[in-house]
Amino acid sequence: MNDSFAPLHMLDRKLVDGLYVDAMVLADEARFYFDDRAEEHRDALDRVARVEFACESLKVTTRLMHVIAWLLTQRAIFNGEMAESVREDERYRLGPAAATVPGATARFSEEMTELIAGSEDLYDRVARLERQLLARGSRPMAKPLSPAHDLLNRLERAF
Repeated sequence: MNDSFAPLHMLDRKLVDGLYVDAMVLADEARFYFDDRAEEHRDALDRVARVEFACESLKVTTRLMHVIAWLLTQRAIFNGEMAESVREDERYRLGPAAATVPGATARFSEEMTELIAGSEDLYDRVARLERQLLARGSRPMAKPLSPAHDLLNRLERAF
């Protein structure tokens, strides 16, 4: 990696690390909710709403799994355990996740609604970062000039 691009890669790494913490916190909240609280909320719903609840539970879990897998891949790239080229490989891309239909959560508990919204927000942030990293990777990066060559170019432009 070229030293002139190190600050950009450090920022990418900090973003990935921050998103990873967010993902793990949300995954822990989801696990706690689904283990301890979901059953009582689900039991208060009618049959159709229970099916919707089950579908939305799977969507939350799927979003979180895709996000965590993608973030772990990025961390492996930053740690030199995987080549940066794998980022463009379809197997290592952020997997698709079904969106929640607007209004579908109206009958759900506030906790479930917050989990759905949180997982969608996290997925959207990670998808945006993936698009940025892929777009940056597809553009050829200009080779930085040496300081002496840069100074000569600036002097030529000045006179």
